[in-house]
Amino acid sequence: MAQTAIQIEDNVILASFKSEQTREMAFTQLVQKYQEKLYWHIRRMVVEHEDTNDILQNVFIKVWKNLGDFREEANLYTWLYRIATNETLTWIDQQKRRASASLSDHETALENKLVAQKGFDAQKIEWKLQQAIQALPEKQRIVFNLRYYDEMPYEEMATVLDTSAGALKASYHHAVKKVEAFLLGELNQ
Repeated sequence: MAQTAIQIEDNVILASFKSEQTREMAFTQLVQKYQEKLYWHIRRMVVEHEDTNDILQNVFIKVWKNLGDFREEANLYTWLYRIATNETLTWIDQQKRRASASLSDHETALENKLVAQKGFDAQKIEWKLQQAIQALPEKQRIVFNLRYYDEMPYEEMATVLDTSAGALKASYHHAVKKVEAFLLGELNQ
């Protein structure tokens, strides 16, 4: 029922966007509706607020340019998550190339950014969880975040990440096991 209400609202936004007179208003509604969800989706991948805002701005620029061509073969929010995920992965790849760093150096840098965050307390369980998530390989980290935080169904994740639901279930399972092992190791120290 709630999904239908969201779908109708998205359809209204899309219809309004197609009209020159209501395009800006529709885009503003879209940004207001999805900005926070997309922000946290990106933030969990890049950790830093400033980087997240830069990427989110690029996401909405891309959405503005391409929304008129959106074919509605997927849900609007699935399409938005796909753009946000791809923009974030592109940004991460650019950061790796700029730093000429290996993947492990990049992941260490993400962990260091997490530790440097204001309010970080290594003894709090929520920070331990974030450390465990940052220690995951990139693909598992994305799948874990989409499933755990956004509660995205595997079928929609498959559309966002362009892979099979079965592969995502396996990836999530492995990620959960690694997070549990990390947390148990931390708690036993």
